[in-house]
Amino acid sequence: MTAVWYVVGVVAFFAAILASIGLHELGHMIPAKAFGGKVTQYFIGFGPTVWSRQRGETEYGVKAIPLGGYVKIVGMLPPDAEHLGEVEFDADGNRVIKVRKSNTGLFAQLVSDARAAEWETITAADSDRLFYKMAWWKKVVVMAGGPTVNIAIAFFIFLGLFMTFGNPQDEHIHTTVDTVSACVIPATRTTDVCRKTDPVSPARRAGLEPGDRFVAFNGTPVTSWTQLQTLIRGNADGTATIVVDRAGQQLTLHTNTLVTPRPTDVNDPTKLTPVGFLGVAPTTSLGHGGPLYTVQAMGGFAQKSLSALGTLPVKVWGVGEAIVGVKARDANGPVSIVGGGRLAGETVSAKDFPLKAKVVDLLGLIAGFNFFIGLFNFVPLLPLDGGHIAGALWEAVRRGIARLRRRPDPGYVDVARLLPVAYVVASFLLVMGVVLIIGDLVVPVHPS
Repeated sequence: MTAVWYVVGVVAFFAAILASIGLHELGHMIPAKAFGGKVTQYFIGFGPTVWSRQRGETEYGVKAIPLGGYVKIVGMLPPDAEHLGEVEFDADGNRVIKVRKSNTGLFAQLVSDARAAEWETITAADSDRLFYKMAWWKKVVVMAGGPTVNIAIAFFIFLGLFMTFGNPQDEHIHTTVDTVSACVIPATRTTDVCRKTDPVSPARRAGLEPGDRFVAFNGTPVTSWTQLQTLIRGNADGTATIVVDRAGQQLTLHTNTLVTPRPTDVNDPTKLTPVGFLGVAPTTSLGHGGPLYTVQAMGGFAQKSLSALGTLPVKVWGVGEAIVGVKARDANGPVSIVGGGRLAGETVSAKDFPLKAKVVDLLGLIAGFNFFIGLFNFVPLLPLDGGHIAGALWEAVRRGIARLRRRPDPGYVDVARLLPVAYVVASFLLVMGVVLIIGDLVVPVHPS
């Protein structure tokens, strides 16, 4: 049955991601058509075509490799500067291919070939529907539409989770006792079952009960669980006078804390330090809220994601080191869509894990992927959507400055000149994808 649930989790995750990809591309296609642009292809996936249908001037279909998608908007690249504004068409409306000057250098030839491929299917009827001729703000709307859809998907999923279940990243730890340990179990033991040789916990000897709220510890007023934890650990094996509020009545309890090795380093949970131990766990609650709370929470997620983007090459290199066995895989590092599928499968198939928690974790995983994909696509580098947005914004700035200075219109921004950057970025993305997929197969990250 576990294997069945694993497959269910994987299928559910991939289905959600493919739906997100499809909606992302709709985010480009719908405004492009609304602004009069011509969209000739709408595909989910890459590689060989599995299925397609022609509807009007657009071919809709699915390709074999479900790792992305695309829409083909006519006229993304302008003709070269030498022929800009003087493109010719024959009597049938087909573009006349002019003889170009020979190009020197690999990138120059690649740019020239890209322009030629862009214009091979453009006819005279398309001359007023070319993407590069759109107003700059229309280009921004078209290119921002895709990643904005991903962020919107993440927002509505997070909104539903935060209004019902709560935000696991906004956990509030209270000074009220949730559980009292019956004994002192070594931190190295994997089970929480007491043995006859385990000493009774100081909390049990003191008579602490679930629901007790700490008021003071050895005369120091308790204001937070972190402060209380510090007081207990620093008490070593000394006496402990504890004041608690139990059902509105203050009680004074006495015991001795016990020194035992415990994980105190949040960055290295395997490191154990001998500290004072009481044997209680706090009650916790998750942050809840509506749209404003969700926006604020996603703002925090965005800061962490942008920080992660800045160190992405280093983290990918770390995955490569983990693959060859140089060091362990970072549990908080990047994963591919394959790794996301594994996490989904393991989460859904986990034993002794409530169904509600499984659904919440799965939805959170889907929302997180959408949010990161949306932010990543806004990076202002080609071939990402942000590269085209940056080009459109630069066009607006350049034309605005020319108008203020009463100079001739500088014309459209030629994004084709940035194609060498696009090839470098695309190469990095390809290598990154391969490394992460291999890492997710060889040294996978598991749910925490």
